[in-house]
Amino acid sequence: MMTTTLRPTEPLQRDADGALSRHYTVCVNSRPVGSVHLASRPASGAPVGEIRDLRIDEPDRGRGRATVAALAAEEVARGWGCRRIEVSVPADATGALRLATALGYVVRNRFMEKRLGAAAPVLPAGSRGRPMRESEFASWQQRAQEGYVLDWVTRGVPEAEARAKTERDHATLLPDGVGSQGAQLGVLEHEGTAVGTLWLGTRDGWAFVYDVETDEAYRGRGHGRSLMLLAEAWAAAAGRPGVRLNVFAGNVPAERLYESLGYGTITYHCYKDLL
Repeated sequence: MMTTTLRPTEPLQRDADGALSRHYTVCVNSRPVGSVHLASRPASGAPVGEIRDLRIDEPDRGRGRATVAALAAEEVARGWGCRRIEVSVPADATGALRLATALGYVVRNRFMEKRLGAAAPVLPAGSRGRPMRESEFASWQQRAQEGYVLDWVTRGVPEAEARAKTERDHATLLPDGVGSQGAQLGVLEHEGTAVGTLWLGTRDGWAFVYDVETDEAYRGRGHGRSLMLLAEAWAAAAGRPGVRLNVFAGNVPAERLYESLGYGTITYHCYKDLL
């Protein structure tokens, strides 16, 4: 009889904020066949588990080892008090995504990227981007935060946790409002009328779109595409190799827009409730 188990390779690691982490060897009848890195992070209520890495050695793949190892990791996470577990899957790891889906994980969001060419994008006639004014910041931030909270809540995150994450992200990335270092907050105007907003930052040397929104009264007129072209133009001017962004699952108009502009998925972020 073949028995697959997880064997710890280090003591349980505890951070000051209560986060846990531990590496394991995946064993079949005590024979090492792979590895798992499991962690948790504090959240409002129960902590959230994270499978940060799961690998099965090539000779043992295709025999259900990864399935058993993932289920064993979930049991460990339950023992840590987790009621939700998450995993990030590279877009080219199609087998891993199939496994996650088969085990009940749901895609919550995905990261996409586009590498910029030599020529900077040009906005359509009548459209131009400008910096956001100080007088516009407070109302924009309130709308952006409420929209971000709603995105997380409608995808299974408790409201208290979603609000805490939103407030933490904004406090970290925009400590000085429109003058925050590393942030470009902009307004798209068309024929002199403000029709949308853009928040562009930097991650890992790439430009990153944190928030992009067309005002409701002006949607369906191509301004979302213009906002993305503005993001690419600013990224090119800053010497960035390309633009990355996050899109939540189910936001079909946004997904179609990004794909039509040449953005490709690089990572799927999935979650599963632990009952």
